[in-house]
Amino acid sequence: MELVSFISGLIALGFAAYLTSFVLSQPAGSQKMQEIAAAIREGANAYLSRQFRTIALFVLILAVIFFFMFDEKISFTFILGALFSSLAGYAGMYVATMANVRTAEAAKNGLTNALNIAYSGGNVMGLVVVGLGVLGISILFLLFNDPSIIIGFSFGASFVALFARLGGGIYTKAADVGADLVGKVEEEIPEDDPRNPAVIADNVGDNVGDVAGMGADLFESFCASIIAAMIIGASISKEAMVLPLGIAAIGIISMIIGKFFLWSDKNPQNAINKSILISSLIGTILLLALSLLYNDVGIFFVSLVGILVMLSIGFVTQYYTSYDYNPTKEVAKASKTGVGTNILAGLSTGMESTLVPVLIIAVATIVSYLIHGIFGVALAAVSMLSLAGLAVAIDSCGAISDNAGGIAQMSNPGPRVRKVTDSLDAAGNSAAAIAKGAAIGSAALTVLALFSAYFQVTGLSSIDISKPFVLSALFIGAVIPFLFSSMAIKAVQRAAYRMVEEVRRQFKEIPGLLKGKSKPDYARCVDISTQGALKEMILPSLVAVIAPLLVGFLFGVEALGGFLAGATVTGVLLAIFMTSGGATWDNAKKYIEEGNFGGKGSDTHKAAVVGDTVGDPLKDTAGPSLNILIKIMTTISLLFASIFLAYHIF
Repeated sequence: MELVSFISGLIALGFAAYLTSFVLSQPAGSQKMQEIAAAIREGANAYLSRQFRTIALFVLILAVIFFFMFDEKISFTFILGALFSSLAGYAGMYVATMANVRTAEAAKNGLTNALNIAYSGGNVMGLVVVGLGVLGISILFLLFNDPSIIIGFSFGASFVALFARLGGGIYTKAADVGADLVGKVEEEIPEDDPRNPAVIADNVGDNVGDVAGMGADLFESFCASIIAAMIIGASISKEAMVLPLGIAAIGIISMIIGKFFLWSDKNPQNAINKSILISSLIGTILLLALSLLYNDVGIFFVSLVGILVMLSIGFVTQYYTSYDYNPTKEVAKASKTGVGTNILAGLSTGMESTLVPVLIIAVATIVSYLIHGIFGVALAAVSMLSLAGLAVAIDSCGAISDNAGGIAQMSNPGPRVRKVTDSLDAAGNSAAAIAKGAAIGSAALTVLALFSAYFQVTGLSSIDISKPFVLSALFIGAVIPFLFSSMAIKAVQRAAYRMVEEVRRQFKEIPGLLKGKSKPDYARCVDISTQGALKEMILPSLVAVIAPLLVGFLFGVEALGGFLAGATVTGVLLAIFMTSGGATWDNAKKYIEEGNFGGKGSDTHKAAVVGDTVGDPLKDTAGPSLNILIKIMTTISLLFASIFLAYHIF
């Protein structure tokens, strides 16, 4: 299994290289289109370079601490996890910034060609994520033959993911909110209009948030689920310990085959859904073969549970966020009576959207436990995340499509092209919401697997909440996601405030800007988003590391277990609420822009734009960062468990 997973990782990276070559071979459009794409690429690269330098400093400090507290093996695996996570994000973003302009150019020839390029670009990100994940874990397992050492790799990936997801989210939403509030609402100019000074920063943000950030997010989920299952499996047998690597390898093969089934369809969302379903079907067949190889049909059934959770949460999320269905249409309709009713409708829809995913997770946990005990829950998480590459691919496809629409708007190649890119963008928004929903669902199962590994390492059999320290820690854990979300949303608000002021200043002070006779200062807005993201991402990220360490050192492992339980419950609920609610607000605005309830420029549209700016930091900053928060807190608790057992104050 170690060898099979190693080879599958190489195959994934090889196919990613092939798709990269395909994307780069496509026409890159007019000189104007290439200039816009180059500005987006330059801004994205500049931000990621500065972000990685900031992260590298913290990684180095923690690596030194781990060297003295544990040993050189943990320190090495931690650095490697951080490096691979960074590499995955950078590689995927590079291709995405090359695919955006080529998607816009391909849109001249219709939807099919444009979707193929956008989805191919997204698949590069997905394949690099799963390829580097299984490659890193396989190499480390072959070196050390001990999954408890490899937990450092998971923590390194989680640490980078939190910075990448949070920083990217702050960046993109500061630009997006500033561009929408001043451009659409105050000056009544279209989205992605080249006169808007924040438009390039907005397009840069799509890449650093929804491509690099999402890639790092699911890279750490993918790795954490495999390592947690290996730790639990180690107590059963050697064969059980390496089984998660085999499931991950199956996910890679099924994803690659599914890419060839992106059939043309008038609705791009349907085309993407078909590819996902084919990949899932192939994965199911291969998992059955794997279970027969192990002579244990229970492996197949718990794996099937994981795949069904991934698909069902994805499609439930699509129901609540796509404007093809009633919830989003109702939010759009509520905009007819103003901002207040729009926000109330979006809030209630977001809250309602938590029910079914939580029931799905609960049922999946119980069923997989009844089939194969706690190891079954861990395997369900691994099989769910064996499709992580697909989730990353469709999310990145959405970001590429969004960028393509922006490039089309700014270069003005014609209404036919914009119609195609708008169709891709709408599908991309729903795809991104599905991917985020799947990421949150996977986080819940992954944390359960990590939680089980934590119990195994600490020797706990239960947590007694009648104990004052445990109950207090439970409440402290429950409030951490709220505190973290507050910090993230305030960070967007502060950066967006500076962006709004700058956009207003340029419209006021640059002669002829609104008439299209002068060029805005795009670089200034890019710099505002960059500075805001890098400054604001540090404190919330440190909370994720420091909080579980304080609870563990003060109250011990049982209280820390209560802390993690509280954080997991509120974190998962908040994450689903914010990501689904935010996507609903976004697509309600797009539904109105399609000509419904008054269309673009109407009072209904203006109300929906304001609602969208409320939802933006929820769906792209705080919400998706929460699933990393709960995983990084569980991972660091698992890493320090032996120390907390020996040293705690109370």
